[in-house]
Amino acid sequence: MIDNDLLDSSLGRKSGYETKYNPRLLFPIERAPKRIEIGVDPTNLPFYGIDLWNHYEVSWLNSKGKPIVAIATIEYDCHSPKIIESKSLKLYFNSLNQTPFKAISDVEKTISRDLSHALDTKVQVKLLPLSLATTELSTSIHLSGENIDDLDITCADYLVRSDLLKTDKKWAEETLSSNLLKSNCLVTNQPDWGSIQICYSGPQIKRESLLQYIVSFRNHNEFHEQCIERIFMDILINCSPTCLTVYGRYTRRGGIDINPIRSTEPNVQSPKNAKLIRQ
Repeated sequence: MIDNDLLDSSLGRKSGYETKYNPRLLFPIERAPKRIEIGVDPTNLPFYGIDLWNHYEVSWLNSKGKPIVAIATIEYDCHSPKIIESKSLKLYFNSLNQTPFKAISDVEKTISRDLSHALDTKVQVKLLPLSLATTELSTSIHLSGENIDDLDITCADYLVRSDLLKTDKKWAEETLSSNLLKSNCLVTNQPDWGSIQICYSGPQIKRESLLQYIVSFRNHNEFHEQCIERIFMDILINCSPTCLTVYGRYTRRGGIDINPIRSTEPNVQSPKNAKLIRQ
């Protein structure tokens, strides 16, 4: 169900291109309603993690009016009460295109301040000139772990079914991955394509059932972060692992990719920001 605030916003509609810096373009969305929907108390989260965004279409003017281009990495904690809708983030960044700044540090401070204000949390922003991006933003073909996509399974469910998840009595400690994650935007219904990595210890998850469960997101409508949290909770509840980390990397939309990670471990590290082959 779509929140009325989303329906009344510019999201999913044709939008004009603003040439003047405008932080009011940012559209924050409360996390709490979707977390309550999956049985999570927003004041007492059962997981830790971050949301890591990369924006590849960043530009502004220097003090002489010359365009500068860069890649932005944006990182904030999953305990933030809000997320930013990705189209509004793109519109916000577009408003920087004709805005002059004296130094790249001024741009970083401006973006960090605006996002921190919108999200009610500290947001780390790093701008990478293209000369540095090749070394600091690495590329990886696939997520680590054993890929389960070649399993010969029958798929008949394309709306989320957590009851598909099954376990064996055997104990396992393993990392599994899949490139078959697809869901749809909650507002526009446009497809979101992703890869997912699941690291766990506990009763061994039957791989066929896990892949069928991942495929069942195919016609599900939810934002990236919400899908990863739903997957985390479904595995936690249905498979009873002693430790669990779920990491998603989504392909770009509007020059932006979103990469959430959720874990039972309080010291979970920010994942290496390695672009996958589809990103």
